Amino acid sequence: MNIGDRVRLLHGNEEGIIKRISSSGRIEIEIEDGFIIPASKHELVAVNETEKKYFGTKQAEDNQIDTPTPISAPKDQGLYLAFLSINDQSLSLYLINDSNQPYLAHVSEVFGSNHRTLFADKLQAGDAKKFDDRLLKEMDEWPAFLLRFVPIQTRLEKAIPAFERQFRMKPTQFFKHLSKAPRLDKNAYLFALEQTTKELDIRALNAELNEAGNKTKIIETKRPPKSIDLHIEQLVPDASKMSNSEIIRIQLGVFEKNLDQAIASGMDQITFIHGVGNGVLRKEIHTRLSQIQNIKYFQDTQKDNWGYGATLVRIS
Repeated sequence: MNIGDRVRLLHGNEEGIIKRISSSGRIEIEIEDGFIIPASKHELVAVNETEKKYFGTKQAEDNQIDTPTPISAPKDQGLYLAFLSINDQSLSLYLINDSNQPYLAHVSEVFGSNHRTLFADKLQAGDAKKFDDRLLKEMDEWPAFLLRFVPIQTRLEKAIPAFERQFRMKPTQFFKHLSKAPRLDKNAYLFALEQTTKELDIRALNAELNEAGNKTKIIETKRPPKSIDLHIEQLVPDASKMSNSEIIRIQLGVFEKNLDQAIASGMDQITFIHGVGNGVLRKEIHTRLSQIQNIKYFQDTQKDNWGYGATLVRIS
């Protein structure tokens, strides 16, 4: 590995460029927003040229590119979600019905308890309907997709149950689904929707949809302590075998959780004790705070006790 190589951490999602290699073998990687993560050589794997074209396919340990596994036609529904490449940066999303059964189809994005409809229409037998476009580089930020299908039966026959599927795209798995898409007759990243489906209670679904606009569930948010100690010894029983990137990820997770709770519960301020160390955690916390609209300001605090190892956050 050399300075300038793109690498990924074996035990995390971080990916970046090697900026410095010390004489002791420690490596500094610059990830998004200029954040520097220290790591040792055995914690890293180089990203090959094919992965660089995209961003998220994890390289196999033998440094060979995974061969896409062809997807066989499903035995029953024959329904697919397909991501068709427009260019090396963009994808078009399609619903494909490669069966003899028409459906009422509904696709939405899921943001916690909130949904946004992307598609709601009939999906006739043999249809391939485009319903959205997405950028590859933003895949980590895509919300989960919820797909619901209700069979259209015009004759008196045994009822076919409605079903749904919800999933979130994972870059490390997404690129393994390259296959020839039925009806489109083009290579696409193909996901068969008959697998692990869940039958829908249509009456309950109708009641849920009718009540959604009339009821707002109020959840009381737990108020966190006024001071949060982010030293790893306070967060996990034993950190001796954890890498630096794992430690920082846990610390930032606790920081974000408590900050969200402080904002939601109406607190006017909260203090995070992050220590001095090499300044990496403090820098990342300050970077994230500068991007949040609910923050009036933040500053180093309790200097008599912590030096520059604590940050006071004022909440608007």
